[in-house]
Amino acid sequence: MSDRPASDGPDDVIRWAAERTPARVLWDAAGLGYRTANALALRADHAAARDAVADRLEPDDLALGGMPMLASRAATPAEHLLRPDLGRRLDPASRAELARIGSHGADVQAVIGDGLSATAVRAQVPRLLPELRRLVDERGWRWGTPVAVRHCRVGIVNEIGDLLDPTVVVLLIGERPGLGVADSLSAYLAWRPRPGCTDADRNLISNIHDRGVPPLVAAARIVAYVAALRDAGGGGVTVKDPTS
Repeated sequence: MSDRPASDGPDDVIRWAAERTPARVLWDAAGLGYRTANALALRADHAAARDAVADRLEPDDLALGGMPMLASRAATPAEHLLRPDLGRRLDPASRAELARIGSHGADVQAVIGDGLSATAVRAQVPRLLPELRRLVDERGWRWGTPVAVRHCRVGIVNEIGDLLDPTVVVLLIGERPGLGVADSLSAYLAWRPRPGCTDADRNLISNIHDRGVPPLVAAARIVAYVAALRDAGGGGVTVKDPTS
C-alpha cells in the first residue's frame, strides 16, 4: 500500500493503523486495564451514546426549522426502545394531521426521524437538508414539505408513502450510536413505499457524519440514488448505489 509507514518498526505500524480507524485497536495497557486517558475516553464515549439514545426531538428544535412534528404510536422513550413495531406506525392524531397538511404526490418526500440518536439529527440535518432541497430543485423534481416524526423507526416510511403517495421517501434518521460515533445519521430511500414493504425494498446511505460521509456529500449521493430509482422504476436490493 502506498500510504504504509516508511519504517516497518512496531511503533510505526501501530501508529499508522490507529490513525486510520476510530475503533479501539492497539491501545496501550496498564497491567490488565486501560491507561487512565483511554479509560476516561471510553467512559466519555459511552456517556455520549447513552445520551443520544435518551434524547428526543422537540417541536422547537432548531434542527427541524419549524417543520411539522408528528409522533409514532410509541408514546414514551421506553416504549420506543422496547416496542419497535409501535415506532413504525403514526399515532392516530399524527396520521390525520399528515393527511391534512402533507404534500401529496411529490417526487421526493423528506422525513426526519429521531430513531436512536436525536443527537445525529441536530448535528447533520441542518447542513444536509438545505443542500438536498437545492439539488432536488436543480433536477426539477417536486419537493414535498418535510415532516419530523418523534419515536420513529424506519418502517414509518410505509405509512407515509401510503398516505401521501410520493415517488421516493427519503428518511433521515439517527443511527444506533457506537462508542466513538454518537451523531451518525442514516438516509433510507424507499420507492413508492406501502404497508408490507421491507428492508429489501429500501436503499441506504449510512454513517453520515463528518468522520464518515460528510452531510454535503451525502446530499449529492441521495439525489444520485433518487435518480437511479427513477430510472429503474423501483428500488431495493436490485438497485445499487450509483456513486460506489
